[in-house]
Amino acid sequence: MSDIRILIVDDHPVVREGLATMLARQVGMAVVGEAGDGSAAIEKAMETRPDVILMDLRMPVMDGVEAMRQITERLPSTRFIVLTTYDNDDYIFKGIEAGARAYLLKDSPREELFKAIRAVHRGESLIQPSVASKVLDRFATLSRQAHATELLSEREMAVLRLMATGAANKTIAAQLCISESTVKTHVQSIFQKLDVSDRTEAVTHALQRGIISL
Repeated sequence: MSDIRILIVDDHPVVREGLATMLARQVGMAVVGEAGDGSAAIEKAMETRPDVILMDLRMPVMDGVEAMRQITERLPSTRFIVLTTYDNDDYIFKGIEAGARAYLLKDSPREELFKAIRAVHRGESLIQPSVASKVLDRFATLSRQAHATELLSEREMAVLRLMATGAANKTIAAQLCISESTVKTHVQSIFQKLDVSDRTEAVTHALQRGIISL
């Protein structure tokens, strides 16, 4: 079986050197190149045709997310592992949306990295528990939002958003160009669908479930 061909992309030379040295000692793995930014990563990927790319996210010239998108367009069989110091939600989801099959923090044990490389090369995914919990939380929020969007009509969502700003029925009616009695009907429908009894509870419930945001 041929070695797993790995490209290392990180803007810190010391990090690249350390990873390259560590991976070179692993049976079945071969580092075929290094790059210090996203733009260079695209060129190096086209040159070396790696199986797996270890990709940092924050880099000069071009970040890792955009680099992954462009490399995927040109080399769709290449698989990515995000290796970064950032575990906030924006970075996690941008990385996954761009095609990362694994998301690891740089303080991960080396065995975890080796395991991720082998798993991703087999077509599997691997995400650290701390990161996975955030992914699950986000999907749960998106699921609730989708359910609420299906549950509430477009007009009811508009009324709910204005309710969240503290607008009275008269103000809502004026902004939506509908009658005040129609607003009251929508408000009662919102209460019923969200299983709440007043405006404050409706808004609190909607914010907590991610149905609306301020």
